[in-house]
Amino acid sequence: MTTMSIRVPDALHHAIKDLATKEGYSMNQFLITAAAEKLSSLDTVDYLRSLAERADLAAFDRIMKMIPSGPPDPGDELPATSKRSTRQRTE
Repeated sequence: MTTMSIRVPDALHHAIKDLATKEGYSMNQFLITAAAEKLSSLDTVDYLRSLAERADLAAFDRIMKMIPSGPPDPGDELPATSKRSTRQRTE
C-alpha cells in the first residue's frame, strides 16, 4: 500500500472529518471509499459509452418492429397518476 499526502482546504478537511466520525469511519477509510466510488462511476460511464458506440441501432429497430402493437398486459399499465408522457408506437 502506498502513502499519499494531499492538501485540502480547511473547511473540506473539517467536513470530511465530521462526516467520517459521524458514520463511524476513519478519515482514511472515508477518502479511500470516496475515491473508489468516483473511479467506479467514471468506469461505468466509459463502459456505457463504449456500448453505445458499438450498438447496432438498425438491428434494434428491426427487433422492436417485431413486437406487436396493443394495450399493455394486465399489471404493466402506467399508474393513472403517472406524469410520464406516453408515446404511441408507429408501425
